[in-house]
Amino acid sequence: MIVLGLTGSIGMGKSATAKMFAEAGVPVHDSDETVHRLYSGKAAPLVEAAFPGTTQAGVVDRVKLAGKVLADPAALKKLEAIVHPLVRADADAFLAKHRAAGVPIAVLDIPLLYETGARNRVDKVVVVTASPEIQRARVLARPGMSEEKFSAILAKQVPDAEKRRQADFIIDTGHGFEAARKAVEAIVAEVAGDKSDRDVS
Repeated sequence: MIVLGLTGSIGMGKSATAKMFAEAGVPVHDSDETVHRLYSGKAAPLVEAAFPGTTQAGVVDRVKLAGKVLADPAALKKLEAIVHPLVRADADAFLAKHRAAGVPIAVLDIPLLYETGARNRVDKVVVVTASPEIQRARVLARPGMSEEKFSAILAKQVPDAEKRRQADFIIDTGHGFEAARKAVEAIVAEVAGDKSDRDVS
């Protein structure tokens, strides 16, 4: 099984692209969705123990948690030490299940793939990109987003140019959904072709 790592900076269209891989028949493991699930399950008591008062009825209150960790690098590291291993275990189980089923390609959607050193967990990296103007317009249109918040998020992410330099495949979502979908289908076809060549040899 070939494992594709899907990543991209904020506002680049990664979530929409992940859906396109799923629509093309490729199983996708979504890190953000996994965190949401863990916050109302396994992770909630661990987060409450580390950050008292951040859960309600056994579910992490993301607003309260953000208030405690966003401006505090040490607290953020503490939270990541709880959450990242749980997300990784979930992804490993996802890959094991699909590998056992003989699935040829799977996608790990990892927003901070380069930032968290996850490159070695995947065979190829797909970076989703768009122009800085399109990225800014998309992000600032989000509820509760400000220039300051956007700058702070960007400062924590590996720059887009560096991500593209290290990518095996690049999808530019600035040309519309149809072009992005075609790019996804081309990548799936190419990776599936590589896979069958490899299986023959």
